[in-house]
This record gives sequence, C-alpha cells and structure tokens, in this order.
Amino acid sequence: MGALAAGLDAGRPAFAPVQRFDVTGRRVGVAAAMPGDPDLAAELAALVEEACDEAKLSTPERAGAALFLAVHGDPRLARSDPADRRRFGGTAFAAALAGGAGLGAARAYTAACVAASTAIADAAGIVARGEADRVVVAGGYLVEADQFALFDAGRALAADGAVRPFSAGRRGLLLGDGAGAVVVESAAAARERGVEPLAALAGWGRAGDAHHPCQPHPHGRGLARAIAAALRRAGVGPGEVGYVNAHGSGTEQSDAAEAEALHAALGEHAAAVPVSSTKALHGQALEASGVLELAVTLHALRGGRLPVNAGFVAPDERCPLDLVLGGARAASPAYALTLNAAFGGANTALLLGAPS
Repeated sequence: MGALAAGLDAGRPAFAPVQRFDVTGRRVGVAAAMPGDPDLAAELAALVEEACDEAKLSTPERAGAALFLAVHGDPRLARSDPADRRRFGGTAFAAALAGGAGLGAARAYTAACVAASTAIADAAGIVARGEADRVVVAGGYLVEADQFALFDAGRALAADGAVRPFSAGRRGLLLGDGAGAVVVESAAAARERGVEPLAALAGWGRAGDAHHPCQPHPHGRGLARAIAAALRRAGVGPGEVGYVNAHGSGTEQSDAAEAEALHAALGEHAAAVPVSSTKALHGQALEASGVLELAVTLHALRGGRLPVNAGFVAPDERCPLDLVLGGARAASPAYALTLNAAFGGANTALLLGAPS
C-alpha cells in the first residue's frame, strides 16, 4: 500500500512507455506498469500472506477461511497445450494460491472490472449471513501483450497518453498493473480476536443493465440501482455519503452514464459530494480494480485526504459533479462509495464506513 498511497497523495500519474513487451505498431504505447517482468502468482501470494498476517489470522483461522480470487486466469493458460488447459484455469489458479497460503476452499471470479468488487460483495454476504467468520479476497492483473493489443485495436486506449475522467476532451482509458488482498471478517469475530478493523463494509450492491456488450446504459440505470442497493442495505441516506471513488474510466459514454447514475441514486446530494476517479493515476487494472480501489477508498477514509481526479482539462456539461481537482482535498467522510462497472452491463457499489 505504501507506493500506492504515495502516488495518490502526490497526485502523480504512473503512466510510462511500455517496456514489458513490444508495442511497435500500436496506436498507444504507455501503461502504468511495474518495471521488469513481475510474476502474478508470486505477487498475489505475497499480498495474501501480508493480508493474513496483518489480520493476525492463526493457522487454524486460515484453514477455515476461503479465498475468493479475482483474476483473468493463470497467465500460462493462453499458451498451454489445449489438452492440458484445465490445469491452468482460474479455479485451479485460485486453489493453488489458497493452498500455498494455508487457506481452505477457493473460488475464482473472472468478470473483468467488477470481478474483485463482486468477490468482496459475495464475501460480505456470506459473513453477514453467518455462513463464515471471514473470507480472504484477492485480485490481480498485470498488463500483458494480448489484452493490450485488444484494447488498442478496439480504440479504447487514450491516444494522448492520459486518462481524463469526467473531463471534456477525454480520449479513453489506459491499462495498469494492480493487485491487492483483504480479509472480510464479521465485527464479532474481529472483536473476539482483539483485532481492530480498518473500516466497516456497511453496504454493497450489484445490478446489471444488459444494454450493450461494451457500452453502459446511457442513463446509468444499472449503476444507479447498485448504489441504491448498497445504501439501502446499510441504512444510510444519500446525504451521508462523503466521498465517491468513481469507476471513471475516462471514456465518453461511461463517464457520462456514471454521472447520471450518481444523480439518479443520490438526488440533489450528487452535485455536492466530492468525486474522483483514481484510474487517472494508476490505470485500469481490470480484474483487480475492485480490491485496488477499495484500498484507495480506505486510504481516503483513514487518512482524511480525498485523492485528486487527475488529467482534468475542462468541465463537461454531461458530468455535473464536484470533482476533486488541483490536488488531494482534506475531508473526513463518515461513508464513502467505491464504484465499478464492466462490459456486459455489470455494476457494483461498495459502501465503506469508519469502524465503529
């Protein structure tokens, strides 16, 4: 979290020329990628271990906890022998990671940009229903050549090399590495173990609009329903939301639809609540987005600093929001929303609150 927090506080975009693979002939040649050639399995194993250690989970507590893993799949899958591909699928990858960390059952989530947030919502539901004391949730994505080529060929990547959420002149998204892990645990179990939670996962909502394979509903109806469900589950009114970590991909249709969804779900408060998308700093991390941006929102809640909406050049009348501009903004919100949306019309909303 240290490097991510430093980048958020500085408001410094992490995009740079791609060195990991050849981008000759591509329209766009930048991403927010770590140097070298990191190994996704090793990165995730280290983060899961760190999360379990910080949560002070004993060996028996680990063994009783499931791992919910958001990942595109084992990176070796695409180039494995067709007859042997079952060994390299997402479920097998999750099971291997769980086994190495001493965790119990494993489940894989592959729903692109809502994969990790869906996993977190599922974990919260299981814990809330008393079916488990805790679930470990992790997600990871490393920028790789095949997906980079697909996004570039589809003209989804920002040709000017910058992500400009909710801004006039926005040109699209940019990809970025991301990985994270959290322990979702019941308040009672945490108290019994004497562990202080980082925040309360007060509410969660999911909704689909099934409008288009790639584009959101133009009025953001699915996302609005997801936000309303999260608030309703938490028993929190729209006016109590003090910050929105937006999906904010930097694309024309998605940002306008998200702004409309916020107005539909929050009413007149939508014009006053501070909003920022940190994808302008760390890029679009696909399957890892939900857990990465959960960490971003936790940092804002606990640090009292709302991250900047970088890349902004001018207002867009379709996005009438109180964007955090010019640098981080001091604030101490009681509740914060973090939103994600994906192809196929999938939408998630997670509502975080300060721990009671």
